[in-house]
Amino acid sequence: MAITSAPQLDALHRIGRALADPTRAAILLTLLDEPRYPADLANHLAITKQSVSNHLACLRDCGIVVAEPAGRRVLYDIADARLGHALRDLLGVVLAVDTTDRCALNEVEVLA
Repeated sequence: MAITSAPQLDALHRIGRALADPTRAAILLTLLDEPRYPADLANHLAITKQSVSNHLACLRDCGIVVAEPAGRRVLYDIADARLGHALRDLLGVVLAVDTTDRCALNEVEVLA
């Protein structure tokens, strides 16, 4: 299957959208450790429950996280263990290759 197939491009777009926002990325990093309730995520990340709810909705729509009813609450987790492994592997590779924040440096250069 060619890398430019529509399903593959759509999957990469969804992953990129999920990771492009710092709050969503922080939520994903937190969920890599263990499933969490939205209120716990809000407290852990020091953001509002509404913000967490909005970001979780985006991550759910992207197919990155799943919501599991737990009584009156909803527990969020990474949608698939393979995705969790892939995110950990991606982090490991990027950090091993280059620890500088080149994307942020390029953004500053473009703005200047």
